[in-house]
Amino acid sequence: MIKNDAWISRMAAQGMIAPFEPAQVRQVHGSPVISYGLSSFGYDIRLSPVEFRIFRHIPGSVVDPKNFNPENLESAKLREDDTGKYFIIPANSYGLGVALERLEIPENITVVCMGKSTYARCGIIANITPGEAGWRGHLTLEFSNSSSTDCRIYANEGVVQLLFLEGEPCEISYETRRGKYQDQSERVTIARV
Repeated sequence: MIKNDAWISRMAAQGMIAPFEPAQVRQVHGSPVISYGLSSFGYDIRLSPVEFRIFRHIPGSVVDPKNFNPENLESAKLREDDTGKYFIIPANSYGLGVALERLEIPENITVVCMGKSTYARCGIIANITPGEAGWRGHLTLEFSNSSSTDCRIYANEGVVQLLFLEGEPCEISYETRRGKYQDQSERVTIARV
């Protein structure tokens, strides 16, 4: 069953989402932002301003998930103007960011991370990332710019929505099996095997 706003609020008070915004935020200091916070059946998390990395082409190299070379990623500059702080994802490129909010997923919940339509309409596709039962940390978020132009992605504003799905408690949670992405910091975590 998908969990509603009342349940998400109760669980956030117990540490499931921090920091937690108890309503949809659409303006900050009178300026419009891409919405974040609690919605009817989900929670829109924000992109952290701490780090965003873009894949770059290194002639002769191949990205290998079993032997990931961090040299394939370069840091994107955090920029700022009167619309807010943002990173730029080059046309037809791929980038990795991290969630501002820290999550602590209960043992009977799986979280699905979905892209926001505001970004999808600009050509930014968010990878559907799961947050497994018992997982905790800051999600590393994956974005593809499928458009033929560079696109902005705003820090400290809504970037993806989390949907919380309840099931019977699992026998072995992410915490129990000591998953390799447990306790991610507010930094981009590269592929691990």
